Amino acid sequence: MTGPRGAAPGGADGPAEPRSRLGRWRDQALALGWLVVVWNLLWGEINWANLAGGLLVGGVVLLFFPLPAVTFAGRLRPRALLVFAVRFGAELVSASLHVARIAVQPGYQPRGAIIAVRLRVPTDLNLALTAEAVSLVPGTLILEVDRDSGTLYLHVLDTHGPAELTLARERTLAIERRIVRAVGSAAELRRVETDPVEKGTLP
Repeated sequence: MTGPRGAAPGGADGPAEPRSRLGRWRDQALALGWLVVVWNLLWGEINWANLAGGLLVGGVVLLFFPLPAVTFAGRLRPRALLVFAVRFGAELVSASLHVARIAVQPGYQPRGAIIAVRLRVPTDLNLALTAEAVSLVPGTLILEVDRDSGTLYLHVLDTHGPAELTLARERTLAIERRIVRAVGSAAELRRVETDPVEKGTLP
């Protein structure tokens, strides 16, 4: 007779290992998908060659440099994902035009600043997704990620005072909120909705 810690094979604890293995495969597939997306965004074009290259590079990264175990406990919300994509595209265009104006303006010396933004959902997945989204916007660059405190340190181009630094923090937290709305769990969604970003941020 086996006790609670020694359940026989096929008992209550039997199916746990297949489910755990299935969960690991699912997490690896999601990680590979995001790596393919980032690869195509870095190239600036989505085509069959970039998709194949992203799959190859992502597979090599996951095989030889395995990422820490990140469990996806959220839920995909297509409408919120579409909102994120549209807003992100608009921010890319706006930031690109701003950086282009700085580049062609004669004699203009832009001032940069380094700010710290503490995210409200400090999971590894949310840190990675938010950091990737923020760093892809021209004019912002992730310098460091503090995993313990859930803080992003980023360099912001062309700042002229505390108000613009506050706005940069608000934009980062707004990106985090849209990501959580798109793929976060119910608990994470409640966290970003009940702890809104500072006044002046567009959700």
